[in-house]
Amino acid sequence: MFIAKNVCVSLALATAICAGGSQAWAASCSKTAAGFDDWKVEIRNEALSAGVSERTADKVLASVSYSKATIRADRGQKSFKLSLNEFLRKRGATTIVSRGKKMKAQNAKLFAMIEQQYGVPAGPLIAIWGMETGFGGFMGREHTLSAVATLSFDCRRTDYFTDQFMAALKLVDAGNLSVNARGAAHGEIGQTQFLPKNVLKFGVDGDGNGRIDMVGSKYDALASTANFLRGHGWSAGGGYQPGQANYGAIQGWNAASVYQQAIALMGAQIDGETQ
Repeated sequence: MFIAKNVCVSLALATAICAGGSQAWAASCSKTAAGFDDWKVEIRNEALSAGVSERTADKVLASVSYSKATIRADRGQKSFKLSLNEFLRKRGATTIVSRGKKMKAQNAKLFAMIEQQYGVPAGPLIAIWGMETGFGGFMGREHTLSAVATLSFDCRRTDYFTDQFMAALKLVDAGNLSVNARGAAHGEIGQTQFLPKNVLKFGVDGDGNGRIDMVGSKYDALASTANFLRGHGWSAGGGYQPGQANYGAIQGWNAASVYQQAIALMGAQIDGETQ
């Protein structure tokens, strides 16, 4: 969903860069696990000041632990340095396109409704869906709230991920995120891997059941992705290849050039615009 701060730490931080600037937070940070329990006390006070309920703050903070897996993932991103062809091979683009065409046919009504409402065609949405989680097949196994809390505590992008942690707390408050949720290593949520702040800003109830479920509802996940792209300048009917009107919205989704090119190319192939 990675990151829109021009440092893409993962595919799934697709939604991160474009959420806007981070505010300054007072809680401390560390390059190691040392002091994490003290940080919980500090961040609890900030959460309450930000309007998070005491019940949610206490419940979430009791559930989180320092995630070494998240730190390893944050330090070990290499795929964005590949060439486009290498990246496409590594990410299984041929399979994504093949399955994506079937997904488009099987969910034709859904994608028609999304395009009518948001102006975004099926191809790039399906490419993102396939790239991020294999069409919802694997959304990650890390404890979501621990991952975001760890990156909030880490000194590399403290304010940015403290924004994300506060957003996650508000999602829990609203009943749109489980305290036990599991996902990707940077706290990305659901079938297209939104970071928490972007769920708050762009998440929509695509299936009309009264809640935003990025994990269990493909309707919510795909409609929210279309809403994100529209919010980043997508214009109905415009092209989305490099240099065309809507390529900038794809750039908003992920700051890595090779990722942007891959989504545009696979989307066009799924939409039948190129072979």
